[in-house]
Amino acid sequence: MGVEVVDDHELWERFRGRDANAFEAFYRDNAGRLCAYLRQIVGNAQAAEDVMQETFTQIWKSPNGFRPELGSLRGYLFGIGRKRATEWWRKQGRVPEEQGEKCKEGTIEATASFLAVGDAFSRLAEEQRSLLWLREVEGQSYAELAVILQVPVGTVKSRLFAAREELRRIWRSSGSSARSEK
Repeated sequence: MGVEVVDDHELWERFRGRDANAFEAFYRDNAGRLCAYLRQIVGNAQAAEDVMQETFTQIWKSPNGFRPELGSLRGYLFGIGRKRATEWWRKQGRVPEEQGEKCKEGTIEATASFLAVGDAFSRLAEEQRSLLWLREVEGQSYAELAVILQVPVGTVKSRLFAAREELRRIWRSSGSSARSEK
């Protein structure tokens, strides 16, 4: 019953033609990943769901925004999601964490090592968490990240390097590298 899609351009053309089946398949394939990404930004599962719904609604209502020559449809989706999450923060009367501010420790129940990584990750600034999540978990390319963030590819690479260095610094300063002290 699914819709076979050859490429992003064809899928987008189906959206523009108001093909609800194509949109449903796109939603089904991307909603989970988008929601997980948005949870990293807004820090609240219910808010992430709301922002995700607003993101998909915007895409359905504005079918002329995607430019296949600029990147993937998934990258476009995540870019809109990021903008919607920023709007959510503003509506809350706050702004996402600025570079260098830290989050509270996570409360994930798992192994000590997993907890330490999660804690170090949660201490990154929102932009760094978001960027690492998209690259390392979602597998977005540098070009896709450039479209999402609306910056040159070189800037994406620089920011990823800085984010990885900051994660390494946090990891080391938290004493989590004790595994090498055996």
